Amino acid sequence: MVDKKKITRQSHGGTVQVEKLLADIRDLILTARRAIVRSVDTLQVLTSFEIGRRIVEHEQQGAARAEYGKRVLGELADRLTAEFGRGYSRSNLQNMRNFFLVYRDRSSQICQMASGKWKAGFSEKRQTPSGKSRPNAPSVPAPPAQFTQPFLLGWSQYVFLLGIDDADERAFYEIESARNGWTLPELKRQFNASLYERLALSRDKRGIRKLAQQGQIVGKPQDLLKEPYVLEFLGLDEKAAYSETDLESAIIDKLEHFLLELGKGFLFEARQKRFTLDTDHFFVDLVFYNRLLRCYILIDLKIGKVTHQDLGQMQMYVNYFDRQVKREDEQPTIGIILCKKKHDALVTITLPKGANIHAREYRLFLPSKEELRRKLVQWAEEQEAKP
Repeated sequence: MVDKKKITRQSHGGTVQVEKLLADIRDLILTARRAIVRSVDTLQVLTSFEIGRRIVEHEQQGAARAEYGKRVLGELADRLTAEFGRGYSRSNLQNMRNFFLVYRDRSSQICQMASGKWKAGFSEKRQTPSGKSRPNAPSVPAPPAQFTQPFLLGWSQYVFLLGIDDADERAFYEIESARNGWTLPELKRQFNASLYERLALSRDKRGIRKLAQQGQIVGKPQDLLKEPYVLEFLGLDEKAAYSETDLESAIIDKLEHFLLELGKGFLFEARQKRFTLDTDHFFVDLVFYNRLLRCYILIDLKIGKVTHQDLGQMQMYVNYFDRQVKREDEQPTIGIILCKKKHDALVTITLPKGANIHAREYRLFLPSKEELRRKLVQWAEEQEAKP
């Protein structure tokens, strides 16, 4: 007699196995397609670099006049477009020329890459399949710390970066784009939101240099902070009346955007987190956890100017989490008061030295880059004037 239950179980098991096989194959295909796209992007960037190199070398051998350069680019554009189609206009060729001039210091990396000296997965000694070192195996030089290949972004992203005059700022956005996988629209948003200036204003002189060399590295609470935070994605009108509840609700509705604005390593835990002391209930507006610093981040929202009562309240919240919530192996809790207007002197005199509490302003619109750059220059001058 046929056991129908057994057949059903076998059928179900076979379905599960087929689904797993399908999932594995889908991942393989999608990974291959992404690799192909990256390869095409890399090839386009390298080709553009080499075209730029040849244009510059030709100019150096010919008449060093602006009119000559324009005439050459115009003739190249006409003939290349006729043969290869779009992509070789005079403006594009000019971008390729500028690309080589800006990044010409990476020429040696391209030569090394072309000669096959850099291979993914190689260490100083080559390995046999068994994992044992092969005797007398030739060593392979390690790639530079900042880049394992000369260019990590797509051509359209580099064209955008060429428009950034400050070399340190340009390097920062290149590193962060590659590290975080920013698309061109995401890169433009971070630039327009002045991420570099806002991070720089929360750092000392050495920290600003590190931004250009390493990007944003989160190792201590100060590394997370921006000045100001930009919340234009909430869609709130700066001039219209809104409450702290409205601000909080808008943040929850756009939580993914808010997490990106907060920065690296943030995980959302709770809204209006309640805790009780005796018979009194208290509520923390927003509770996050940062996996890089391994600590809780408490955020209190204020639509006006920060007061000493706000600072005292946040100090109490932080104390409670440190004493009642965090584990012994976790780092001290950080409190951030997001306010419309902060008062530096009040914050300094109210909080004890070394307090893990910070008041930071927010904007509901993209800030003026020029204003932030002036603040950065002023800040740098003040640092230089200190004994």
